[in-house]
Amino acid sequence: MLNTSEVLQRAAIAKTAVAGADSATKNRALGEMSSALTDMSDKILEANAADVEASCLKIGEVMTDRLRLTKERIASMAKGIDALRSLPDPNGRVLSENIRPNGLLIKKISVPMGVIGIIYESRPNVTSDAASLAIKSSSACVLRSGKEAFRSSKAIADAMKQGLCAAGLPADAVMLVEDTSRDSALQMMRARGYIDLLIPRGGAGLISACVENALVPCIQTGTGICHIYVEKSADMNMALDIIENAKTSRPSVCNACEVVLVDRAIAGNFLPLMKKRLADERAASGLAPVELICDSEALGIIGGTPAGAGDFDREFLDYKLACHVVSDCREAVEHIRLHSTHHSEAIVSRDPEITDLFTRNVDSAAVYVNASTRFTDGSEFGLGCEMGISTQKMHARGPLGLEELMSYKYVVLGNGQVR
Repeated sequence: MLNTSEVLQRAAIAKTAVAGADSATKNRALGEMSSALTDMSDKILEANAADVEASCLKIGEVMTDRLRLTKERIASMAKGIDALRSLPDPNGRVLSENIRPNGLLIKKISVPMGVIGIIYESRPNVTSDAASLAIKSSSACVLRSGKEAFRSSKAIADAMKQGLCAAGLPADAVMLVEDTSRDSALQMMRARGYIDLLIPRGGAGLISACVENALVPCIQTGTGICHIYVEKSADMNMALDIIENAKTSRPSVCNACEVVLVDRAIAGNFLPLMKKRLADERAASGLAPVELICDSEALGIIGGTPAGAGDFDREFLDYKLACHVVSDCREAVEHIRLHSTHHSEAIVSRDPEITDLFTRNVDSAAVYVNASTRFTDGSEFGLGCEMGISTQKMHARGPLGLEELMSYKYVVLGNGQVR
């Protein structure tokens, strides 16, 4: 077992070979990584079953779903790797150039980060997403999985290493930290000279720990208190479809809806329809009903669970949905300003002036008009897979694809100029 310092050292050595690899070699490596993932799926599923068994009594069913892998999910992971192969190589791309009056040619060129560190929790698919994105962007990576998903992540990382070796790249370009204690996470946060960019993927506690302790550049990702505002002109059936998808398709993910805001003018009609769709009909069909956590006005219309202090600032990651009645779009925007984590918000409306007001004034990474927040995802945005969803503004915002994992440098070509 390597200690964390040894893991960091090996990745730092391997980054040079990855940075110097040409597009054909990297794409060949991605193809081999995808094939290895499929070929080793039985071993990965066996490891995952052990993780699920060990964790099922400690975490709820919804969170267990984040941890669980299936043949179909592994196939989707492999498909995400394959999608990266068709994307242009970002390394060495000329972003801009200009000739100065003195004849200097100044080029701004995309270059690799070097070593990208990723700290994540109970989602083993992050292992393959992060590894493949790092390789395509010409960087090495250090992966630190949560203990609940370690067996699964180890099996996936082994497949990634096998693919790298088959393409002639060093296996150490993908390193998995074997110590799942808090000490290893803290060591990564402070690994100046070894980690060039740190990306935490997880809950609010992990993000806060990185922000407070990181001595290396860090991108905040993940926490999603996502809102859907149903404006008075909305097509109600469309709104119900969007909310049902955004809340129930995978409630444990960061782009799931956590809060519905309903225009007072239609609340008396819409809220009972929403309760029927999300709670009554799901329960009658044997599906998990959504618990509606309501402010006083919504409570008076449909009952439910009274909203307590903090319920509009909570990422439930469960079959729970906070409901709040607002007077108009401006009040909805103000509520979002006060409670959003700046991830994804949506409006359902047929009024173009109102949707324009909403999209201009809501300050989040992704703002939707008449569509589910569940689309905030690298693959859905055509980026291949992703490292996470950035909720900050500096360097990168929204899905972290290839371009967001690059840095740049200036190359200046002269002919003897002096200043």
